[in-house]
Order: sequence, then C-alpha cells, then structure tokens
Amino acid sequence: MAQYLAIKEQHPDCLLFFRMGDFYELFFDDAGKASETLGIALTKRGKHLGEDIPMCGVPVHAAEDYLERLIRAGHRVAVCEQTEDPAEAKKRGAKSVVQRAVIRLVTPGTLTEDSLLQSKRHNYLAALTRLRGKGELALAWIDISTGDFACCQVSAETLGAELARLEPGEIVLADNLLADEALAETLRIQKAPLTPLPASRFDSTNGEKRLKAHFAVGALDGFGAFSRAEIAACGALLDYIMLTQVGRLPLIRPPSQRQQCDVMLIDAATRINLELVKTTTGERRGSLLDSIDRTLTSAGGRLLAERLAAPLTQPGAINDRLDAIAFFLDFERMRSDIRACLKAAPDFARALARLTVGRGGPRDLAAISAGLRAAAEIRGLLAQDTGLVEKPAEIARLMASLERDDGALAQTLAQTLADDLPLLARDGGFVRAGVVVELDEQLRLRDQSRQVIAGLQSRYADETGVRSLKIRHNNVLGYFIEVSAQHGDRLTVARFGGRFIHRQTLANAMRFTTVELADLESQIAKAGERALAIELEIYADLLARVTAQSEMISEIADVLAALDVATALAQLAEDERFVRPQVDTSRAFNIVQGRHPVVERALRQAGEGGFVPNDCDLSADREGRPGRHIWLITGPNMAGKSTFLRQNALIAILAQMGSYVPAASAHIGIVDRLFSRVGAADDLARGRSTFMVEMVETATILNQASERSLVILDEIGRGTATFDGLSIAWACVEHLHEVNRCRALFATHFHELTALADRLERLANATMKVREFHGELVFLHEVGPGAADRSYGIQVAKLAGLPAAVIERAGEVLHLLEQSEQASSRRELVDDLPLFAAARPPSAAPMAMREAMGPSQVELALAEIEPDDLSPREALDLLYRLKAIISA
Repeated sequence: MAQYLAIKEQHPDCLLFFRMGDFYELFFDDAGKASETLGIALTKRGKHLGEDIPMCGVPVHAAEDYLERLIRAGHRVAVCEQTEDPAEAKKRGAKSVVQRAVIRLVTPGTLTEDSLLQSKRHNYLAALTRLRGKGELALAWIDISTGDFACCQVSAETLGAELARLEPGEIVLADNLLADEALAETLRIQKAPLTPLPASRFDSTNGEKRLKAHFAVGALDGFGAFSRAEIAACGALLDYIMLTQVGRLPLIRPPSQRQQCDVMLIDAATRINLELVKTTTGERRGSLLDSIDRTLTSAGGRLLAERLAAPLTQPGAINDRLDAIAFFLDFERMRSDIRACLKAAPDFARALARLTVGRGGPRDLAAISAGLRAAAEIRGLLAQDTGLVEKPAEIARLMASLERDDGALAQTLAQTLADDLPLLARDGGFVRAGVVVELDEQLRLRDQSRQVIAGLQSRYADETGVRSLKIRHNNVLGYFIEVSAQHGDRLTVARFGGRFIHRQTLANAMRFTTVELADLESQIAKAGERALAIELEIYADLLARVTAQSEMISEIADVLAALDVATALAQLAEDERFVRPQVDTSRAFNIVQGRHPVVERALRQAGEGGFVPNDCDLSADREGRPGRHIWLITGPNMAGKSTFLRQNALIAILAQMGSYVPAASAHIGIVDRLFSRVGAADDLARGRSTFMVEMVETATILNQASERSLVILDEIGRGTATFDGLSIAWACVEHLHEVNRCRALFATHFHELTALADRLERLANATMKVREFHGELVFLHEVGPGAADRSYGIQVAKLAGLPAAVIERAGEVLHLLEQSEQASSRRELVDDLPLFAAARPPSAAPMAMREAMGPSQVELALAEIEPDDLSPREALDLLYRLKAIISA
C-alpha cells in the first residue's frame, strides 16, 4: 500500500489501475468511482489508518472493455504495471514488493486501441494557446492513432467553428485561459473534456526545441511559416503526448499549417441544424455523411468525414477532386477493380500507430502486409492504359506516392507471419512453419514430445534387445528408462559402455537414464520458452523493419484512403444521379432541380415515391447587374420550406468538399462561410429560452456574414409577440440586403415582409405551392415565384390530430376575424401564443372575438332589470349579486 500511495500521489487526477497478478486493482476513492461507473462489486482489503480499504478490480485480459466505459464516463486512467518478475523480487527477500511503474496515461484524446475508437471517425487531441501580450490564439490538433498533425491561427470569433469541425476528444490548454469568460464559454459549448496544464508548458521557445528534437531538424521552416502561438500549441501537444505515453511516442508526422480562409467556416449551430455528420439526437444514421458514405475502408470513411466537415474555398483544389471522380466515372471497370482491392485493405494506419507505441501485435503486422499488398495491386490497376484520356493531376499524384513501395516489406511480412495469428506477440505461434529451422525444432519438441520420447524408446529397445523397455515420467525423477528386474543386468553390461546410468531399483523393476535422455528432458522443458524467445526476436526484427519504413507506410495508407473516397463518390454519383458542379470565384448560386440527398434516400427506402426537385437561383451578379440574391420564402408548414432551405446549403457543402451534387446542374461561386438558423431549441442550462437561442444565433449571422457567405434563416421572430417578431424579421431582411449583401434564403410566416420585394431591388419572393381539395390541404412541395397569402395553420393542425371540436371552433373564430371590418383587430391578432408579451386588457380584445364569445352572465343579469322600478334596498342587493357573479 505504501507503493500504491506513492504512485497515486504522482497521478492524483487519474484512476490508478494497479497491476496485481492477473488483475488491475483500484483502492480508496478510485475504487468507489470505478465501482459505480462499471457496476462491479466494491470489496475491501486490509486497513489504512484504522479503517477498511475499499477495493475493486478488473481482469487484465478484459481491461480494454472497462477502460472504454471509464473513458466515456469522463475519467482518466493511469495504468501501473509490474516491471519485474515476481521471482526476481523474491531474490531480494521473501517480503520484497514487486517493482511497479505507470507505463501509460489513458485519456480521451490519446486512445489507440480499436476497441476504444470509432473506425470511421478521427479522435483528435487539440491544444489551445494564447501568447501573452499579443493576444494571438492558436489551435493545434493531432490524431495519435494515425499521426495526422496540423495547426492554425484562430480568433475568438472563429474558435467555436474550428472546434465544431474537429470535434476533439480532448482539449489541453493553459490553465490561465479559463479565466477568460468568453473563451471558457466557447469551450464549454463544445462539451469536449478539458485538461488544463500550467502555462509554462505552452512556452513557444521550449515548444520549438521539442519539435526540432522530435523531427530531427535544425529549423521548422521546411514544415511551414508557423507563428509563435502555433509553435507553442504544437510543442504543448508533443509534450502532453510524451507525458501520457511515458516516453513511447507514436508515429507523428510533421505539423501542417492550415489557413482558415482555405476552408468554409461552419459554426456549431449550423452543423447541428444541417445534421452533417450526425443528427440532432447524436446518431450517425440519418445524417448527410451516412447518406453519402460509400467508402469501403475505415481510413476512407475518416477522410470522407474530414472533407465533409471542412469544405474547401479554393476552386483549383476542388476541381482536382472533381476531376478524380470524373475519371473513375468514365472508367467503371477500373473503379470496380480498385474497390474490390480496397475491401481487402485493413486499417493499417492505426495498426502502425499501435505498433510504434508498443501496443500492437502480430495482427497489426499482418494488417500492414495486407494493406501494402492491396496498394501494390491498385498501383497496377492505375497503371493501365487509358488511351487518349490523360490521368487527372490528383490521380497522378496518388500514383507517384504508391511508387515509393518496392513490395519487399509486404513480401517479408507475408512470408514470415502465419495464417492464424494471436492478438499479442507474447502468446506466440505467429511465425509460419519453415521460416526458422531452430524454431521448428523447438516447437516440435514442445508440441510433439510424446512422439519424440516414443521414438527414443523404440530405438533403445532395439539397441538393448529389451522389447519391454519403457520411458516414463514422474515429478520426482523426471524422464527415466524402466525395465523389469530380470532385464536390469542387461543394461549394466560393459558392452553399452556405461551409457545407461542406474537411477533407482524397485522390487520388480530397475530405472535408468542416459545423458541423451537428460538433455532431451531439459530441451523439452525449455522448448516452449526457447520457441517463444525466438518468435519474440523475429517479432522485434519485423517491428524494426516496419518502424524504419513508417513514413512510407503512412503515406500509402493516405493514398488508399484518398482513392477510397474518390471511387466511393464516383459510385455515389452513378447510383444517385449526382452531377458535377461548376465551382468558381464568382458570386453565382444557381441550382437546377436540386434535391435533398438525405430526404430523397429516406423516401426511397420507405417506398413513398420520388423527391420533388426545385430550382434555386441566388446569383448575386447577372451580366453586370445585381441579381436577386435574397429569397423570401412563404408558405404553410409541412410544405417543405425547411427541406428546401437545407438542401441548398447541403449542395453548397457537397460541391466545395469536392463531390458531385444532387441536381440537374449547379453553378456555385465559392462560399466562405455558411450560416443556418433552422428549427427551435433551448439552452436551459445557461438560462436561455428558445427565443433567446434564436436571437443569439441570428446575431452571430448578422455580425459575421460577408458578401461571399450563404445564409439560411427559418422563422426568425416567431418566438415572441407578433409585432415584436415582425419588426425583428423586417430589420434582419434589410440588414442582410444592405449590410451583409450575402446570398440568403429567408423563410417566414410574416406575410407582411413580402412587400419588401417592391423596395429592395435584390430581394425576390418565392412560395411553396399548395392546393385545397374538398377541404383538404395538398402539399405539392414545389417552389415558385410569388408570395403566399395564407399559412393554412388550421389545416396543418388537423393533420397533426387536434380534436375535431378544436379544429371546428378555430375555423369559426378565424372566419369571424377575417370578416371583421376593423382592420386594427386583425393587426392585433397574435398568430401563436406569445411567450413574453404581456396579456392585453379585456378592452383591447378584438370586437369580432368578443362577439364570437357571446354575452357574459353580468350582461344577462343587467338585461333582466328595470332600473326605474328598483328600490334603494333592491339596487344594493343587485350590486352584491353582480359582484358575486364576477368573483365566481
């Protein structure tokens, strides 16, 4: 326990997995936390300061399953192993304690095991730093399971969008940054585990030294023109990885510098609204990523998700990706053959990472072998003659990377490794028979000892002429030769030259041994150990070869991922009738017969008919004159306004990530930022109502959208009273038109806004088409020019299943209000229940509403009396009676 407490003191913020034999034990508070999280029994062992010591434990062979649950629950775990054999400890004394040390800190951002990671999702560890005085913010991120390493400068306004794109598993930052309330709030919204570290770990000078030492370079200029803040963030990441991996660094590639202007910025709210990589419930199924994913490898799936999360803003790079898709669409047979090869390629990028940190095994070596062999086959397929068609630049670049592998490593691994492999090297049995003669002999001794002993017994029987000679074994003598007493003298005769050594005489038998049998016994006893030692030597040699070529292996893995994405998007385009978009630097946005990829797929799977396509032209410039780049969309609920808004945003994202798009044609000028305010949600944890969240998100849009941005707004102002909401929506439209001057889709039920089209030259009205048939509402899901004059709320309420009496009464009230001659009463009508507006006094109620309600009881009582006939006493009684009616 003294040893445990000393180690625990060094890692107070971690649960300590303390190795004791076949279990990892936890004590004191750690035991209580683990027991509650894992649902395992809490016991006790010994006493400390007079009190029982709480204890629980998990088996070593099942530790990964328990680690996963602890990490998901937000815990950090320090793994403390026995670093010496218990037999060695006993040599120091009977009560000597086995030496132990922490070999790894397991945190959410430093996972490498497949069982702890999602195969098609990156697990980034991010570092955030700000230089003192200058105020420069920098963000660095790395996936240690693949070695991807990058950084960029950020601002307080764009930090949230970057973190939403990366979705890091853990964020390390200088502890003094949490004192900045704005930054702390931005980080809290991301919901990623935060690991504050002393600010001294984010020193740029020390960070530069760490980076130079790790990558063995004299200057970092060859990797990029990094700012001091970026160097500090990268250095802090490297330092944290060395801390958690206890000196065993995985493969880490040199950091690449990213510019924020190179990718479309999409904030967290927009990502949630558009359900890019997961739905609002947190599931992948039903998201845009799920609907377009045709990748066959885990690495390809991660790359597709990465591209979807970070659409490009450089037309040249976008069109390079589109060229690759077009190439594979033209050469269908090549695409099919490449995809067949990709199916055989395991996730060898992560296998390489596990091997480099000492957590890999023979199966990881086999994964690298299979991946390199698949790459060699694909290289041959890409080299096929394509006639007069020149290979795109992207394909040529990938082919050049594949040429780095000469095939020797893959061949060596394939020839050395057996077909059926254990998980860990220490289990042995992973070397193919016939590779090493000595290993085969040791295995034969270990596994076929009976046959070897039987062969020796047969030879001795022949040599001595004693057919009853037996070789037996017991725990006292080990292996020995046994003959009957009458044949004992024959083995002692001089003609055998003392070869048979007498061991024991029994009443009916005599026992002997030979030098050969003693040596064989020793060999059999040590055969298993020797065989394992030889295999571990072979494993170490293979591991050294893999590590020496880790850079090449990593590059090949990237190439296969890129080919997987290109062929998958080509397959998607063919299957779903996607077309190549025209992407340039103009401010065009012209979609012809655009479709929502997720909704279209869902309709097809449900067998509910085809998706109704719609056009959208938000082009800001038309032959030198301003275009109508803001559309004001009206129409009833359920008619498809939100779907139309979202589908155009998704088409822009797909186009700029380098994918074909669901449309008949698409011309998109680069979108630098995408904003979406669709749907209703609250944030009660921060005391924000639905309307407050709506206003915060709208404020972000109006403050940050530029001329190149695309803005999607739905039902702005509906969370408050009619006049308040209408005023806010009116002002927002004018601001978008006059100040932001961006391309925008603005859906609303405030029909009064449609009048703005007459005075704002770049604003156009559009409406969702519907028809009424025999009192029923038919949604056509078509968008056309013009403005709706009704919202059809009662018809939609009927579809929702409101009681018939409510629907009938609502119809009567609506009719009376529409027929009212008092225009002011219609202006005062609140379309839905006001959330914050004060209740109106009865005198302010519309006359039509009062007529619809009929006379009150007080009015009926007054109608029955004749004032001139009342005595003073009767008049007083009448006042009391009217007061009682009002009180009731």
